[in-house]
Amino acid sequence: MIKLHSSEKGMTMKPAYLDLPSVSNYIALSESTVQKMVRESSFPSPRLLSGRRVAWLTREVEDWIEARPIANLLPPTNCGYGRPGKPTT
Repeated sequence: MIKLHSSEKGMTMKPAYLDLPSVSNYIALSESTVQKMVRESSFPSPRLLSGRRVAWLTREVEDWIEARPIANLLPPTNCGYGRPGKPTT
């Protein structure tokens, strides 16, 4: 089933595949962490799209996200970025 997302310009299709920068941004982990997790088989492997192009199925990335355990830890009290050299309170 193709899901549609609304935007300012109307309805758009959800991408079927995500490249490495998009996957990294989508799951909030660095590109090197994604690559490491693929090597360790703890993240879905990318699919070969052409001779030298790979990408991840959006559905498989979303399934991986949903399978993550619920954390017992609360986020830190200050999750924002402060000015360099200044402690944040």
